Amino acid sequence: MTTNAPRPEILRYTAFSSSPEGGNPAGVVLDATGLDDAAMLAIAAELGYSESAFLTAPPAGLAGGDKDGAGDGAGDGAGRAYTIRYFSPKAEVPFCGHATIATAVALAERTGPGELVFATRAGTVPVAVTEEGGTVRATLTSVEPHTEEIAGADLTEALAALDWPAADLDPAFPPRIAFAGARHLVLAAATRARLADLDYDFARLEALMHRLDLTTVQLVWRESADVFHVRDPFPVGGVVEDPATGAAAAAFGAYARELGLVPEDAVLTLHQGEDLGRPGELTVTLRAGDPRVHVGGTGARIV
Repeated sequence: MTTNAPRPEILRYTAFSSSPEGGNPAGVVLDATGLDDAAMLAIAAELGYSESAFLTAPPAGLAGGDKDGAGDGAGDGAGRAYTIRYFSPKAEVPFCGHATIATAVALAERTGPGELVFATRAGTVPVAVTEEGGTVRATLTSVEPHTEEIAGADLTEALAALDWPAADLDPAFPPRIAFAGARHLVLAAATRARLADLDYDFARLEALMHRLDLTTVQLVWRESADVFHVRDPFPVGGVVEDPATGAAAAAFGAYARELGLVPEDAVLTLHQGEDLGRPGELTVTLRAGDPRVHVGGTGARIV
């Protein structure tokens, strides 16, 4: 940002909760045209949220969101397409689900509900925004996901950094690295008590995550067939824990479907943030024949 350029408006929104006290806060800059990378990183660090989002004009040829959320970028919503970048307090990340939802809610409050499309470093992400009874809800469609196995030595190191005995893992959920815009290590706890007891070695886990190019570690516990509780350590972003993680939710949905842990057509409810005093709810929708994952939730402005 040039020295004489005015400071852009910095908004604060939470995602995956209709209450400002719940969900995951994000900074939102709806016009970051005058900001360079250093300025965006400085704003993200100043806010201290796990991520902040910065909007600029879309790349040439990117139209508005499409009506079915399919995400090819070709639709009739001209003027509702943007380039979006995400910064944690320490670095840029390729994709952030909660900051996408927060940004979509912020835009909807200004231009109304409808279809949006965002050009991210991970690919094109369409978002459908609806409003009912004064509550705004946004649902993003991920890029095409995939999963991969984690080496035994790396799993051992991750468990050591978390101080989780291997016996505390749920054997029905094999450890995997899952991707739906960013890479996340999925580990399942056998009990809710194990999930609640999170006191990890920040530096040790951060080093492993940098080596494996992980954004968070997605820790999950299955309450029922379609209800999960999740937590996300995020040391690579300079944050001990992310309160509600849309990118990890998308990755987890892909993981659960690929391993046959849920049906191809499924709607999963993920509860996150309860252990931090910021409860949020993420809805993960899987559709047969559609490899992508749809993650939705409400949002609210933080005054």
